Amino acid sequence: MGKRQVPTRPDYIKWLLLAGAAALVVFMGLYVMRHYILPRSVTVDRYRYPVAGLDISNHNGDIDFDAVCADDYQFVFIKASEGKTHKDAAFDRNYTAAREAGLKVGAYHFFRKNRTGKEQADNMLGAIQGKHFDLPLVIDLEDDWGNGATTGRDTALERVLEMISILKDKGYDVMIYTNLNGYNKYYKDMLGDCALWLCSFTSPDLLPDMPHCIQQYSHWGTVNGVKGDVDLNVYRGTKREWNRFLEQVKQPE
Repeated sequence: MGKRQVPTRPDYIKWLLLAGAAALVVFMGLYVMRHYILPRSVTVDRYRYPVAGLDISNHNGDIDFDAVCADDYQFVFIKASEGKTHKDAAFDRNYTAAREAGLKVGAYHFFRKNRTGKEQADNMLGAIQGKHFDLPLVIDLEDDWGNGATTGRDTALERVLEMISILKDKGYDVMIYTNLNGYNKYYKDMLGDCALWLCSFTSPDLLPDMPHCIQQYSHWGTVNGVKGDVDLNVYRGTKREWNRFLEQVKQPE
């Protein structure tokens, strides 16, 4: 056996510099994508789409929901849970304050594809126990670098369907949140029985054939009562249609 070569100090410095350079390239790429390539704002006709809302989580900090209402927003989806065990630290606080302010309230769960549907349904049900919602429960179904990259599409769909079934058996309506890629990959073939909340940074007028009822059109909105960027959404219909939508939302007996 030959002697094992041990890297010298200059070798360590070289690799550290290369790793740092690679990290800088990734950071700059993400920065350019967010600030120069991805659209930062979309003008939505609030006369045509008068019902607007936010979706929030713990990372949005303390929110003045009375100011949000005064800024002409009517609903909010609040993160409740994620994966098998994570519960959003601000969920209870946000839920109570949003209801007291008069907003219509919904809750969402970030779906982890490497966890079973039952595990995630149990987690969400535990997080929302004892609370009333005006909007369907939402399963946030996304593809990202850290979300079950080795989990195949069929397995992910099987787990989503399991979670949907459990939530519906408990008496809740279920909505799917996803983007155009997720719509084509997951929603259109297997999840059409659930309402659709679509993320697309474009005017709802440009998506006339899509079946979504709510559209998220910005990750970088500015709203009174919220510090920093916040996600913006509109309901794709009139106020009368919105009220009819609310009346049809099922809740446990």
